Amino acid sequence: MSSRSQYETYPPQAYGGFDAPPADLHSAETLGYGVAGPYEPWPAPEKEALAPVVRAAPGRRGARRRKSRYPGSADGSVRRLLPQALVVAFLAGGTTAFVAKDKAIELNVDGRPRTLHTFADDVTELLAQEGVEVGAHDVIAPAPGTELSSGDEVAVRYGRPVRLTVDGQRREVWTTARTVEEALGQWGVRAEGAYLSAARSTRIGRAGLALDVRTERSVTIMADGRARTVRTNAATVREVVEEAGITLRGQDATSVPPGSFPRDGQTVTVLRITGTKEVHEEEIPFDVQRSEDPSLFRGTEVVERAGQPGLRRVTYSMVTVNGVRQKPRRLGSELVREPRTQVVKVGTRPMPTSVQGADHLDWQGLAACESGGRPQAVDPSGTYGGLYQFDTQTWRSLGGSGRPQDAPASEQTLRAKKLYVQRGASPWPHCGARLRG
Repeated sequence: MSSRSQYETYPPQAYGGFDAPPADLHSAETLGYGVAGPYEPWPAPEKEALAPVVRAAPGRRGARRRKSRYPGSADGSVRRLLPQALVVAFLAGGTTAFVAKDKAIELNVDGRPRTLHTFADDVTELLAQEGVEVGAHDVIAPAPGTELSSGDEVAVRYGRPVRLTVDGQRREVWTTARTVEEALGQWGVRAEGAYLSAARSTRIGRAGLALDVRTERSVTIMADGRARTVRTNAATVREVVEEAGITLRGQDATSVPPGSFPRDGQTVTVLRITGTKEVHEEEIPFDVQRSEDPSLFRGTEVVERAGQPGLRRVTYSMVTVNGVRQKPRRLGSELVREPRTQVVKVGTRPMPTSVQGADHLDWQGLAACESGGRPQAVDPSGTYGGLYQFDTQTWRSLGGSGRPQDAPASEQTLRAKKLYVQRGASPWPHCGARLRG
């Protein structure tokens, strides 16, 4: 049925008469093509009266109008039907334009398809009319601004944020996939044998989700002289070691942190560790405090108070790794005894150069005989020392301090001269004769 024949059956009363304003066609309900509206058809007699007028008008232009045999019937019918014919012609033309603008479009929004009729010219206008808001991460096909024709399909896929962690590497990504499996395919993530924190069939909502993926990797574990290679999607090195059937005991450890992520092709060594603690006693050196003493000859030092070393107990960790002993590691110490400072007096008095009655003797010859001329000489018994082999008691009686072998050679000679003045050559029974040459 043509659009004209369809609308010619509407009575003028449906539009409020000839003087009524035309209907708002764009707000009217869209009907399927070829379907009649909810109006009653014209009465049959009026259609028959219209027929001769419509047919005759084109063929008899300019002819003299024939008088009707029935007064008030033919001319009156023409006058009465002319406004109706004009209304019908106007509606027929408007309906043709109305039908041409109307489009049947299939709109699929995030997997929910529906068919609708629209007057929108392009995709952008269609989405605006339908209240479909899109963002930077959403996908629209065909692209916004594309012209529409009846029968077109428009699809909108919303972007979803995903906090994706693949083999320990975390990143924020967007996807238009609606399920985990579809998203993995978009990202090209190898999921065979992988661990997924969410099932593949899990739907991804608009708010997104967090997804942890651990792909299958090959890791080699070295332990007890053997190598074991396992295929795993474990999250930590500790889990891989357990999967390899290896038990860590006591202080055992691994060559990498046990909580670290195992990488593909990685080799992890198990360290068998045994350890003990040992306590050692160690001396603490004492300090020496020196003070000047003008009563002592220069070059003479007298220990006024002997120093004493301190003592501490130190605890060490003794570790053996895979049978190899490691360097001891100090764990702590405990003070047992404080060291005592040694006090020393240092002489500042000038040393005399001569002793009356002894300067003319051969002291060099005596020294050569007693000690071989060595100031630090000590006899095998440890009793006598110095150039002239003084014992400690004699040395101190002569004003010496400390040990004679520690005093300067000049001081030793001075003390020897004083001894000679007191006792002669008797202190040196074997070598005393050398004094006189």
